[in-house]
Amino acid sequence: MEPVFGVLLSVVDVVEEIVKGVMSPDPVHGYPHVERVRRLALRIASNYPEADREVIELSALLHDIARNGGRNNAKKAFDHALASARVAEVILKALGLPKEKVEAVVHAIEAHSFSAGREPKSLEAKILSDADKLDALGAVGVVRVFMYSAIIGRSIKDSIVHFESKILKLPSLMWTPEGRREAGRRIKFVKEFLRELEAELNA
Repeated sequence: MEPVFGVLLSVVDVVEEIVKGVMSPDPVHGYPHVERVRRLALRIASNYPEADREVIELSALLHDIARNGGRNNAKKAFDHALASARVAEVILKALGLPKEKVEAVVHAIEAHSFSAGREPKSLEAKILSDADKLDALGAVGVVRVFMYSAIIGRSIKDSIVHFESKILKLPSLMWTPEGRREAGRRIKFVKEFLRELEAELNA
């Protein structure tokens, strides 16, 4: 990258600023979620010296870039992973990232989505997939479910169905040992929360 006001910025630095400027402060799928996924991905990647940190950071930063934080994200026809991958490709090509790196980031973003069911092939894609799923678990995951339910008008009962049909399955979909360990820890909280919620609803 060229120096900006005498400061040499990396592609990651520039993309971070772009994402901060474009994405909403919505903690469900906005920038706070993106930053948590980035930290989780880097934590998992610390166990893999061979992993490309630049690809991991860029894919984490851009994995939800096409989301807008509204009801459109609930439409089944909206494939946010593919849409985000296309936006990421345009941005990274414009920034002059080498073709092989662009392709690696695009694949990781395309393959990260639970709903799309695409299998991550690269180590970096598996790390992103695990990190994104981990943020849907634990205390943060519970909060995100009910915040999203409020956005789309989903009832408590339907939120429980969402936990059962998606969230409780996530630990079995982890690709890395680190992801599985952390998912195992976080799912315990989710299950305990659901037991208490069901007990109170049936009281």
